[in-house]
Amino acid sequence: MNSDRALAFAGRFLMAIIFLLAGFGKATAYAGTVGYFAKLGVPMPEIVVALSILVELGGGILLLIGYRLQIVAPIMAAFTIGAALIGHRFWEASDPAVHMQQMNNFLKNVAMCGGFLMVLVDARRRRRP
Repeated sequence: MNSDRALAFAGRFLMAIIFLLAGFGKATAYAGTVGYFAKLGVPMPEIVVALSILVELGGGILLLIGYRLQIVAPIMAAFTIGAALIGHRFWEASDPAVHMQQMNNFLKNVAMCGGFLMVLVDARRRRRP
């Protein structure tokens, strides 16, 4: 494995960790996660939680192994932005500490989206002859 491929794998590994752990956490605390999603106002929380687990675990694994990245990266980017907008609404927090925590999580998701765009560009470059 050349150094560029090793670095690309390391980057995907580091990005995948958060999704694999989050998906596992949701799967092992399904009822609590459904309740939390309902509290956030997510419609059909049982279905959305199941889909979130699928995207986080499935997307995390595919990202890790580098399979179908031209499809996986945009899906994960959209999922991550959606999660930021739904789950990290810092603009609604009145407590300064909560505001800062949610803003940091929101910005983390935005940065992860940027990482997925870079994964997509890398995948496109690798497919060109």
